[in-house]
Amino acid sequence: MRIIRYLNEHSKATLAAVTNEGKVYPLPQEGLIELIQQANAQNVSPLSLVEFTISKSKPIQYSVENLSLLVPIVAEEVWASGVTYERSRDARNYEATDGKLDATTFYDKIYEAERPEIFFKSTAARTVGPGQEVYIRSDSNWQIPEPELGLVINRDGEILGYTIGNDMSCRDIEGENPLYLPQAKMWKNSCSIGPAILLAESVEDPYNFDITCRIYRNDELIVEGKANTNQLKRNFDELISFLIRDNEIFDGTVLLTGTCIIPSNDFTLLDGDQIEIEISNIGVLKNRVKLPNNILV
Repeated sequence: MRIIRYLNEHSKATLAAVTNEGKVYPLPQEGLIELIQQANAQNVSPLSLVEFTISKSKPIQYSVENLSLLVPIVAEEVWASGVTYERSRDARNYEATDGKLDATTFYDKIYEAERPEIFFKSTAARTVGPGQEVYIRSDSNWQIPEPELGLVINRDGEILGYTIGNDMSCRDIEGENPLYLPQAKMWKNSCSIGPAILLAESVEDPYNFDITCRIYRNDELIVEGKANTNQLKRNFDELISFLIRDNEIFDGTVLLTGTCIIPSNDFTLLDGDQIEIEISNIGVLKNRVKLPNNILV
């Protein structure tokens, strides 16, 4: 069962459930967290509460593709994990050593270390949803999307569901100096999530999600990459445990789990590119790239 948010005919944000058959049922709750809280109060699972609710109602006449989708959850904070796949480690080494792949760097060390790389990625104000524009920085010449599985968690670190995330990144800024990581990762519209949240109960094996990233330029497919979460170096409980260690998080926090799909080293995003990130059973997150005029970065 997938959970979405969309603008209804009265331009009101509406929570809804999407069945495996693609039927959309509006829900009475304002958001996912309220749904979870009501399920807990009734001592039932979120999936059971949704199934009971939609059994008493009728679907709307529109399909998901015809709706004006919003971010599936307004996450006060989005965090991200780095160097969780071997491919990511190799790419970070390339950035940091000017292409000397035989050099050993701190990225090799963190790949093998007990403590993972976890960094603050975005706030609700910086995060966009499906169909919205993601921005590229004006002071970077090497920028890419990073397609990632996102964990939607509560303040105790329990996984509530899974979504798609795009961790926009500046490879040249990060490669120049690791202390520049916040600038390489966080700016206006530098993160997108959506289009849906797949309830955790609906997932048999979270380490078997197929991930695909496609980038179009002038309607031509110029980049396509595929991966699977079974390639992860670290498991989700491990990442979450370090995020919440001596740290207070919010219900509905999103933790991005790292990428295994990185375009070739001669590629950079340009204004007008279209990014599509697809994860099996969750959907396709689509965002157009824009270099804003007079943006403060």
